[in-house]
Amino acid sequence: MNEREKKTIRTHLSIRVRLLTTFALTAMLMFVINILLYNGINRSMRRLDAVYATNASLNELSGCLEEVQADVFEYLNTKSSDSLEDYYRHVQELRGMVGRLNADKIDSEMKLLEKDIRNMTDTYLGLAEETVQAKRGRNTERYNSMYTAAERNYEYIQSAVYRLNDMQFRSNSDNYRMMMYSLNYMELVSSGIVIMVAVISLLILLLLIRTITEPLSMLARSANEVAAGNFDIALADTGKQDEVGVVTHAFVKMVRSIREYIDKTKESMEKEQKMMERELLMETHLKDAQLKYLQAQINPHFLFNSLNAGAQLAMMEDAEKTSIFIERMADFFRYNVRKMEETATLAEELEAVDNYVYILNVRFAGDIHYETTIAPGFEETRLPSMILQPLVENAVTHGIRNIEREGHIWLTVAPVDGSLRISVRDNGQGMSRERIGEVLSGRARTFGNGRDSTGIGLDNVMNRLELFFGEKNLIEIESAGEDQGVEVRLTVPLRGRADAEIPGNL
Repeated sequence: MNEREKKTIRTHLSIRVRLLTTFALTAMLMFVINILLYNGINRSMRRLDAVYATNASLNELSGCLEEVQADVFEYLNTKSSDSLEDYYRHVQELRGMVGRLNADKIDSEMKLLEKDIRNMTDTYLGLAEETVQAKRGRNTERYNSMYTAAERNYEYIQSAVYRLNDMQFRSNSDNYRMMMYSLNYMELVSSGIVIMVAVISLLILLLLIRTITEPLSMLARSANEVAAGNFDIALADTGKQDEVGVVTHAFVKMVRSIREYIDKTKESMEKEQKMMERELLMETHLKDAQLKYLQAQINPHFLFNSLNAGAQLAMMEDAEKTSIFIERMADFFRYNVRKMEETATLAEELEAVDNYVYILNVRFAGDIHYETTIAPGFEETRLPSMILQPLVENAVTHGIRNIEREGHIWLTVAPVDGSLRISVRDNGQGMSRERIGEVLSGRARTFGNGRDSTGIGLDNVMNRLELFFGEKNLIEIESAGEDQGVEVRLTVPLRGRADAEIPGNL
């Protein structure tokens, strides 16, 4: 490795080393300062907690003394074992508290008062014990006199405790003010140190960042020029071989490559655009031809057989019924012919189904019982024409035509999860799972094969739905088995319901 390569490596690592060193030193300094401040504050807080600890201990001693006196009084009145047990327990606690008081002769008023309280408490406990023993021995005169002496001693002790508590409180208050002043002073000093360290660190960081950001700012301005479409920029050399210098060189090379790429691909993009437009036009024509071809498959035998039935009805009944029949026939086929190249609304499709069922009931003496449940508000939803009638025809032809019982067909329209669910259900012969799989996969036709039908099979319906909505699996078939009927469910994507004319242009 030559000298030039070594210099390049050192320059390449300089920014990283400087940043890491600066941040590490700053973080270490702030950590040390925080540790020192934390320890100082903790020491001050512990001293503050200790200031009033003596007052708290005197309050506990006074309370325990009061419990002993109350236990003695209760035992004298009730002579219960519970009060005697409480008495000995509280006496034990009181002796422990008194044992922590000063027992030496010290030239201090508070310490001398502590010693007096300790001595008086010992005397009181002795009187209280003699009172209890006299009560247990049923020496009425003695325990009365002992209790009176103990009660008088108890009042002296409580008075002394109160006086000592007051003296210590005044002394502790002075100490508390001094400590709070020291704590505030320490807080001001620590805040000043933190601010000074932060300012020095900020200045160092600003100087370091300036050496990095100036070349980056120049690079950013050049990048904005490129983003605006100006690839003829001349980026000045930074004279450095660090990270920023490497990025600058790479940026210049990238701009040059982009310029060459744009020049090479401009013509090919224009040609590709023209080819895509032609392909889209061809695809549109193909879908339009497929849709028209699928819609044109209507079996003429159905028309002839229906008209023959109308002629027979005219011979058997009066002209009014014949007129209604012929009018329904005319409406049905007029709708079929008119909608060959158009979409239809849901209301128009339902009317076509009503006409179709009426025609069949005339031909087959009213054997088809047809019921509808239509959710309001979706009458203008658009879908391919002649979609619902083939589903009803399938329910008649392969469902209820050859069953012994009364045949029923139910048509339901309801919104489900942002789509419109159309269900055609019958109580006819039913279908096996294998047969349902064949029908949905396109390997079999469920209707449209006979001479007595419109000729529109289920594969026709599925193909037109896929072309119309651009989605697959819009039809589901369910059956519980043989003689359990069949339900065909059609899912119509609503897509806002206001854009009904958009798919109709296929």
